[in-house]
Amino acid sequence: MNVPSSSQSADTLAATGEFAVIAAVTAELEQPATTVLGPGDDAAIVAAPDGRQLASVDMLVDGVHFRSDWASAEQIGRRAALAAMADVAAMGGRPTALLVAISAPGSTTMPVVTGIAAGLRQAAAENGAGVVGGDLTSSDVLTLSVTVLGDLAGAAPVLRSGARPGDIVAVTGRLGWAAAGLAVLSRGFRSPAVAVNAYRVPEPPLSQGPLAAASGATSMIDVSDGLLADLGHIAAASGVSVDVRSAAIEVPARLAEVASALGKNARTWVLTGGDDHALAATFPSGSALLPGWVKIGQVGQGTGVTVDGADYEADPGWDHFGGPGR
Repeated sequence: MNVPSSSQSADTLAATGEFAVIAAVTAELEQPATTVLGPGDDAAIVAAPDGRQLASVDMLVDGVHFRSDWASAEQIGRRAALAAMADVAAMGGRPTALLVAISAPGSTTMPVVTGIAAGLRQAAAENGAGVVGGDLTSSDVLTLSVTVLGDLAGAAPVLRSGARPGDIVAVTGRLGWAAAGLAVLSRGFRSPAVAVNAYRVPEPPLSQGPLAAASGATSMIDVSDGLLADLGHIAAASGVSVDVRSAAIEVPARLAEVASALGKNARTWVLTGGDDHALAATFPSGSALLPGWVKIGQVGQGTGVTVDGADYEADPGWDHFGGPGR
């Protein structure tokens, strides 16, 4: 039994111990039918009905991807799960399982870890996935690594490399709101809630990924680093150019008000702000778009991404080693 020192609270990770922490965070897990074997053994077993598994991993570090003084533990967990699952949606799949590794200082309290676990569990369950395992270790900075598995249900994956000249470019989901929330929080404010909460927890349109795939999407991507930056990934992978018509992208009045109050440009947030996890996709010319999708541009010959036919002067998005563009 671990006995806390005088400098340790009885509810810290150091005082509780690794295995008791794991028992606490796995106690309330419920699994979907795709989980053959959940936590408790050396590995989980997840069904792969069509013989393939989509797999992706996201890492979130306190002070880089989130701020633990800006969000509740549950919000941090939800954000981690939703951001990871958005990558599966962008391939045209549905998430089935999450594997979560957490490293944290020993002084981290149990409510923080159980709150993160609750947020992860709830977000996964809402989207038909289970949290099937993970790892726990100590570190100087709170860090989450979320591996997500997904099912294509027999369909072909939608790749970044499938865009062709003549295709239309469309998006679904929020754009610019997380960047607005980051700007608000960075100024020391906690309102308006619509912006702040958009940064704390994204609302990726996960169900739209498989629907877009079924309706003929030729390429698709999760908008995590900024719309222009992520369309740049499609352009590079497909060997095409993309032109975005800025007027086609709505700037909500409330977003414009927040930008004006901070001396910022709302359209810049929409074009370059990350962390909303909207979906951007290309479709064959003449396609009838699904409800919720908006045509914003065209695929052409050449390379790179332009806005209204010209190079975009501002930084197009986020680069972890090249600096922020939002």
